[in-house]
Amino acid sequence: QVQLVESGGGLVQPGGSLRLSCAASGRSFSNHVMGWFRQAPGKERDFVAAISWSGISISYADSVKGRFTISRDNAKSTVYLQMNNLKPEDTAVYYCAARFPVISSKAYDYDYWGQGTQVTVSS
Repeated sequence: QVQLVESGGGLVQPGGSLRLSCAASGRSFSNHVMGWFRQAPGKERDFVAAISWSGISISYADSVKGRFTISRDNAKSTVYLQMNNLKPEDTAVYYCAARFPVISSKAYDYDYWGQGTQVTVSS
């Protein structure tokens, strides 16, 4: 089992920045792929970004490329999502997820999920 707890969400103006964190506990974190997904009201859960256990392989959704950065610190069992130049369409609940062994952009491939953190981009 891997337990995931997200933090760092909130209200931010368009063009602003937020950094989300996801703290993991339980089974070994360092060998799991970590992903971020988001879900807006009435919409499906969409892929945002994922990072391999080593941090070498990274994948982003086209909608966030150049604005969001995923990273991880295996010593702290934590994965981060730095979000810059936020837009109103980024408003959603953001979820952290874990899977083994390779990166996937499909939510159904992930075995463990956090409870989510709300991000609202509004003036």
